[in-house]
Amino acid sequence: MTDVGVAVIGGGPAGVTAALRARELGESVALVERGNLGGTCTNDGCVPTRVLAHAARLVRDAGQYAEYGLEGRPPAVDFARVLNRTQRIVYEVQEKKQLKSQLEAAGVHVFDSAGDARFVDTNALALGDGTSLRAEKFVLCAGGHARRLPFPGVEHALTHSDVWKMKELPGSVAVIGGAATGCQLASVFATFGSHVTLLEVAPRILPGEDGVVSEGLAEAFARRGIEVVTGVDGVGGIEKQSNGLRLLYSRDGGDLAVEADTVVMAVGWPGNADGLNLAAAGVEAERGYVEVDDSLRTSAPHVFAAGDVTGRMMLVQSATYEGAFAAERAVLGGGREYRHEIVPHGGFTDPEYGSVGLTEEQAGAEHDCVASIVSYADLDRGVIDGRPDGFCKLVVERESRRILGAHIVGEQAVEVVQIAATAMSAGMKVEQLADVELAYPTFTAVVGLAARRAVRDIGLVATSSEYGAPERTRAVDWEHRGG
Repeated sequence: MTDVGVAVIGGGPAGVTAALRARELGESVALVERGNLGGTCTNDGCVPTRVLAHAARLVRDAGQYAEYGLEGRPPAVDFARVLNRTQRIVYEVQEKKQLKSQLEAAGVHVFDSAGDARFVDTNALALGDGTSLRAEKFVLCAGGHARRLPFPGVEHALTHSDVWKMKELPGSVAVIGGAATGCQLASVFATFGSHVTLLEVAPRILPGEDGVVSEGLAEAFARRGIEVVTGVDGVGGIEKQSNGLRLLYSRDGGDLAVEADTVVMAVGWPGNADGLNLAAAGVEAERGYVEVDDSLRTSAPHVFAAGDVTGRMMLVQSATYEGAFAAERAVLGGGREYRHEIVPHGGFTDPEYGSVGLTEEQAGAEHDCVASIVSYADLDRGVIDGRPDGFCKLVVERESRRILGAHIVGEQAVEVVQIAATAMSAGMKVEQLADVELAYPTFTAVVGLAARRAVRDIGLVATSSEYGAPERTRAVDWEHRGG
């Protein structure tokens, strides 16, 4: 049996970061991973999905050839080769990270491909490969998994994890779930040439985002021929037919159906707590998630948790931060708390969307705010690249002039929103962001334009009555905010 100071369960971003940080603080550390190191994001989440999105972007860009005086046929999609490319990229990313070597070089005992781990008492683990492990402290980073809804015929549906095993591009796809994963898959399949129907229970897709993001993406999807159905009351089942599948659902009190070659579910991400036998360690969990306080401590004082298994913020960047934080609390103790506030995120749809901070509705409930919007059509880069669709919205508290949120739809939105996130993290006032001399011509410049619009909306810039109200004055990339 191996005895260590800290045992980390899970080899994704949270787990690897926790193990390295605990070792850095001088503890003896073991990391347990039931399969391959890297977690869901590397192996069948963000990384392969981004590969699909990039392939889709190449197909989309080929549609501009004629506009720019280029000759060539639009590419045909060989879906099997696209998926083969995604797997090669996953291997390359794994090879680049060299996680096992990095961990072992730091002195971490690595138990990968160890099968499921289960607590046998408060301080002992039994691994699926027969190994036993004891530790004084634990950090649970067991991740999550795709949810399958319990309806008749669910065995005919795929989850995003099954997409990588598909043999050919379906002619039609029904995607259940209009949050981040569902929207990304819908966008990719539509670009590749599938007819896509996207179903969402909420009144709008991306229900967790600012309303203008949901509206902007829904409008873009409609222009691309994606059929978006919101306000779905429930899914009745899937019927297998000779020529495909028939998805039954209800809406507005009526029973409806959509026929498709493939049905993909993107309906949530439960945590993997249930298989750990947490009761033996005195750890409370609910619906697959480990319950933690704001110091990431569980109901057992010697057990902490980080990443998707907490159900808090299911993003790689958040998992990484939580992993280090949980390791520090386990090794050093102390009661410092952490809450996710400034976490930039987005989706590699077409167009992309990116957000950080509070939505206008959330901010307006507690603050006197100004919401300033600038269109991508005001960007010279948008015209140059033939991508004028989109906008940047900044939500600013009027009195303090702090930026409370940023919401972007348009080309490179996931990259662009990082500028706003950095300004928010640095505590910059909106007029300071407006004064940053961002490079021209870039898509990032839209953040500066929105900041300068906000400065005028708040009334920080003196203008004559002849100049015109801000809402009637188009933004210009290289304008300055004035004195």
